[in-house]
Amino acid sequence: MPSGDTPSFLIGSVDLHLLGEGRHFRLWEKLGAHPVDGGTHFAVWAPNAAAVSVIGDFNGWEASRTHLAPQASTGLWYGFVPKVGVGALYKFAIRTRQGEVLEKCDPLAFRSEHPPKTASVVHALDQYRWNDAAWTRSRQQRSANDRPISVYEVHLGSWARVPEEGNRSLTYRELALRLADHVEKLGFTHVELMPVCEHPFGGSWGYQVSAYFAPTARYGSPDDFRFFVDTLHQRGIGVIMDWVPAHFPTDAHALHRFDGTPLYEHEDPRQGMHPDWDTAIFNYGRHEVRNFLIASALFWLDEYHLDGLRVDAVASMLYLDYSREHGEWVPNRYGGRENLEAIDFMKTLNVTVQQLHPGTLMLAEESTAWPQVSAPVHEGGLGFTHKWNMGWMHDSLQYFSKAPIYRRHHHHQLTFGLLYAFSERFMLPLSHDEVVHMKGSLLSKMPGDDWQRFANLRALYGWMWAHPGKKLLFMGGEFGQWNEWNHDQSLDWHLLQWAPHRELQDLLVSLNGVLKETPALYERDSESGGFQWVQSNNADMNVFAFLRWPRAPGKPLLAVANFSPMVRGNYRVGVPGGHAGWTERLNTDARHFGGAGFSSGTVRSEFVPWDGQPQSIVLTLPPLGVVWLAPA
Repeated sequence: MPSGDTPSFLIGSVDLHLLGEGRHFRLWEKLGAHPVDGGTHFAVWAPNAAAVSVIGDFNGWEASRTHLAPQASTGLWYGFVPKVGVGALYKFAIRTRQGEVLEKCDPLAFRSEHPPKTASVVHALDQYRWNDAAWTRSRQQRSANDRPISVYEVHLGSWARVPEEGNRSLTYRELALRLADHVEKLGFTHVELMPVCEHPFGGSWGYQVSAYFAPTARYGSPDDFRFFVDTLHQRGIGVIMDWVPAHFPTDAHALHRFDGTPLYEHEDPRQGMHPDWDTAIFNYGRHEVRNFLIASALFWLDEYHLDGLRVDAVASMLYLDYSREHGEWVPNRYGGRENLEAIDFMKTLNVTVQQLHPGTLMLAEESTAWPQVSAPVHEGGLGFTHKWNMGWMHDSLQYFSKAPIYRRHHHHQLTFGLLYAFSERFMLPLSHDEVVHMKGSLLSKMPGDDWQRFANLRALYGWMWAHPGKKLLFMGGEFGQWNEWNHDQSLDWHLLQWAPHRELQDLLVSLNGVLKETPALYERDSESGGFQWVQSNNADMNVFAFLRWPRAPGKPLLAVANFSPMVRGNYRVGVPGGHAGWTERLNTDARHFGGAGFSSGTVRSEFVPWDGQPQSIVLTLPPLGVVWLAPA
């Protein structure tokens, strides 16, 4: 233990009490490496270790030179190492009770070496000065469910590269300015970053995390990442990060068998190993593990000012038999397949996040019919703010991939989702998962010749932006990337030299612009009263029509879709009464979007009852097009 002029031990009796209960939600302030004048405090949880020492570039990486002391029966090991400061490389050398010495990176490290190197780096968190106070004051209002939210999903390493310098990725600081310009121009309200936490294998895209408190060094320092977030906030853009509490890699330097025992993972491989990814599964029944994960979530919200977390692979956490055959899983104490400990963890996570950071978006990637994923915990839900609507995504992409001649047989794929669209607060995702592994890009999924492919994709976006639910689009989709996404290459920005790609991007600008200006498109996204079918059964013509309603006394918006390649002239659609005429707000077939230019402009309402409405209008429906109209 330190004595004399050595700085005092960081962890007090209250900390130990909270650690024991698994409720120390500022864990990063106590464990890990903390530089002060004269040296660095080191503390690590390794309850089953026989001995722990710090190794690094300051002691020749010798396990016998810098020992930490056990702290009674807490499982913590602590020591103060003089003359070790910011920038020092280090690991913990953990001697197991079997005599093996494991060299582990710090689970609470704030910074890591650039992969493939694996050491932790001593780093001080208090050096950056933020300039986003105006943004953070308005965050809660901006993220409310009755506000427009459209998200641009980004893989930082492949958004753009520098071919003149060995095809390297952009740095956080380079990305900050270029990405802010792009997202601001397109009008998206948020970016969602695929996992930023440090990870050993780039091919995992960040979904196999080795350091839950360190942004990857691939693109710069922790303060560089702060600059990135700060810059986007100053431009009015929120930042969401994918966060992975479902599993972690088994690399020798990371969390797996951290002190020679299954410390973070469940010891039973039927509960502690993921059969699909060959990764370890957290032991959600252990207080210290739950504490570690919740502290990690809070760390990114607190120290990096993030506006939300997209929680990856929630379905794999909910079910004990996920991807397992009979006999390969262990039932819960009631004999069921639900992972009760993981469910309790998610509820505690979401309640804690909203208590400490109200207004944070907590998005669940959950692909099953688990009920009330986005309902508050006090109402029996899991407490997420939104759930990805995977059913909508699958049905929509299947429908749009069909040649129009066959769409009449798949009409229900676009109507079925409205049966459950208000059972959760949904986000509609066209994510990275849909443009990899031989699935092709969004544009390449569309049928027909090149003009028809672009028309179909424009129609898909027009349908999506009018549909109830918040929006998410993966990078490259905004300009019609032809090639499937490759995490080792830049997006094909050169395509923007051709008009169809520029015009598709112009459509995204308009979609986001009209979305923000039209309360009917966002105020009641998760309320059944905000949606009304006008025509849902015209399968033979591939036509759909519906109304979106705002809160009173706002004006409705009418969306009419013609997913056939035929122009539908003199097409009558019912409308509510009280409006003398209707005018186009957006038309995916407009010439400036690359369309054929079929338009109805402004039309007069007629006192001809139709579609169960008291009045009607007569339109020219463009081929493979979606038209939005509002009362004139």
